Amino acid sequence: MVDNATSDDPAKARRFRDAALPHLDAIYTLARYLLRNPADAEDAVQECYLRALRHFDTLRSPAIKPWLFAILRNVCRTEYARRSVVQLRDVNAELDKAEEAGPLWGEAPETPETTMIRKLDAATIQRLVAALPDAFREVIVLREINDLSYREIAEVVGAPVGTVMSRLARARSMLRAAWLAAEGQPT
Repeated sequence: MVDNATSDDPAKARRFRDAALPHLDAIYTLARYLLRNPADAEDAVQECYLRALRHFDTLRSPAIKPWLFAILRNVCRTEYARRSVVQLRDVNAELDKAEEAGPLWGEAPETPETTMIRKLDAATIQRLVAALPDAFREVIVLREINDLSYREIAEVVGAPVGTVMSRLARARSMLRAAWLAAEGQPT
């Protein structure tokens, strides 16, 4: 079935494709975290992009990515929350920006042991993020995986920036405590 929006205005479809398709992976990533099911995530992303195309002319902001996230979030909440076998949750783990920069000296070469430890840590982080309550997992994914600003996250989730900041702080705290508990360290 061809959407009327594309058959009526090929120029609109081309503008939409150029603006929206670069964000497809990020939109799918959020859908996977929210729905925890690849098939539902693919369906939700497709529905998101169809709705976005239909309403593309109403977009007033130059930033399409937060708009797409907001549409996806609504699709997930309304249509897929009812029939999903899992509860929607919030996701993401934040690295301290100072840690990302790394030390001034070079890192040791990657060994099979460090590769395995890194994979185990990544799996643990994904599991811990998936276990966060919905509101916290959502903001952490939008911030840490999709690199949205606090203001953009506020637009996506429909909450004040202060609430977003509070949710991020609590999500990070919950992740830290869960990580320490998983490592057998006192919190």
